[in-house]
Amino acid sequence: MTHRNPLLTVDIIIECNGGIVLIERKNPPPGWALPGGFVDYGETLEQAAVREALEETKLAVTLIEQLHTYSDPRRDPRHHTVSTVFIATARGEPRGADDARTAAVFSEGQLPAPLAFDHAQILSDYFHYKNGMSRQELFTFR
Repeated sequence: MTHRNPLLTVDIIIECNGGIVLIERKNPPPGWALPGGFVDYGETLEQAAVREALEETKLAVTLIEQLHTYSDPRRDPRHHTVSTVFIATARGEPRGADDARTAAVFSEGQLPAPLAFDHAQILSDYFHYKNGMSRQELFTFR
């Protein structure tokens, strides 16, 4: 019997230049996504978030807070992943690197399509939170 566990990941909502940074993915699944990726063995979630942001956008981020942890087994079509999402800030111009074909800043009303994974839900939650909705209203046992 093979023992399987969900894979641990992080995603980062980077507030920069009046919007948020998204990357266009190089690899499947296609689309636009939050910068992020897998947590390496021996690494904290926070370290992984800072590393992934730098690798994919060339931005040095400052983590502000955790938004939420998303664990729907269907959130990634490749595997069962659990992602902790951080809100961060950065200065400068994002540049796509590593797994990112490009990186750009978008505002709430101008998000590109398609968004990969469950990132449309994550961004909806983020914008509701930034517009005054409480965590309890957003995340109570859904």
